Amino acid sequence: MEAGAYRAPKDRTLTDYQMFCLEHIRAYNAQWNFHAGLSTAEMEQEIRSTATWDRPTWKLGSLGAKAKTGRVHVHDPFGFAERTDFDPRRRENAREKREEASPAGKARSKALKVLDLALPLTLEALRGRYKTLVKKYHPDANGGSAEAESRMKVINEAYQTLKAGLSPQES
Repeated sequence: MEAGAYRAPKDRTLTDYQMFCLEHIRAYNAQWNFHAGLSTAEMEQEIRSTATWDRPTWKLGSLGAKAKTGRVHVHDPFGFAERTDFDPRRRENAREKREEASPAGKARSKALKVLDLALPLTLEALRGRYKTLVKKYHPDANGGSAEAESRMKVINEAYQTLKAGLSPQES
């Protein structure tokens, strides 16, 4: 008889083993049934668990309310989500482009250029820039010039556009 060099489990827990020689381990393995004694429900649960490598799973779309609203935050310190739907900067840039493409966005962009301002914009900054330009381009300060008058009309229109775009609490 040969020495037992091959181990075989005694039961389903796979914590206790017995040693066999090559001839006997082959016979043992041929008759071994890991699932022996399981009920149908236990067997189905085992199959489902094994299909996902014993990892927890969720139903599709059930990650919570955030998944339904599209406000899922993905922490991505290495930038793997860059230029994908999960990239928050891409979504923010797309939203800004949509706003700029709208008629109101185009008017706001034009008004910002006229007043030589940039976003983010506060009411104080807007008023300060407006006052500076009024002092510089007012027709009375330019000897009643028609060019200064037309420039003032453009400045007034830009000021009204930007002022209307600011939220009521800032006005």
